[in-house]
Amino acid sequence: MKDQARYEPLEGSAFFADGRSSRPLVEGTVPRGHLNEDDAFYRGVGADGKFIARIPARVDSTLLARGKNRYEIYCTPCHSKLGDGMGMVVQRGYKQAASYHTDRLRAIEDGYIYDVITNGFNQMQGYASQVKPADRWAIVAYIRALQLSRMGDIAEIDGEARTALEHGDEYDPHASTHEGDEHGSAH
Repeated sequence: MKDQARYEPLEGSAFFADGRSSRPLVEGTVPRGHLNEDDAFYRGVGADGKFIARIPARVDSTLLARGKNRYEIYCTPCHSKLGDGMGMVVQRGYKQAASYHTDRLRAIEDGYIYDVITNGFNQMQGYASQVKPADRWAIVAYIRALQLSRMGDIAEIDGEARTALEHGDEYDPHASTHEGDEHGSAH
């Protein structure tokens, strides 16, 4: 039973002229679901081979919410919820992760951030096997939101949002303060 009448992977064979038992793939075939021809989406680069400047997807609240969720799972241990590079593993003695709030990383292309999430950089591992491409772009969008959150001035915010921020309260711009109106929560 140890030596069965079949070929093992990469075992030689006298049957075929090239001496291999395993046959090469038919030229031009692509495994189902793995074409990934869109270099901007799957690799973060344009036709010129340079990193793309902007996310190749519509950025909306759904994408940002997904990005926040994935960021909190995969990125906060090193980069922290604030994106300042002082996550819990850094506080426990690991080398400090990059802060997203440096001028260099604010100015870098979105495709570069996507590439680092995919392939890693320095001590950071790549997350290609754990985070799907669409989720990597969602994380990039959330990182950009984190960066913008540090760039604003509270004097530029008006009304209820400013009052909530000054008092440490939560603010939902979509919630209505009038009960029973067409946009309120009385439904």
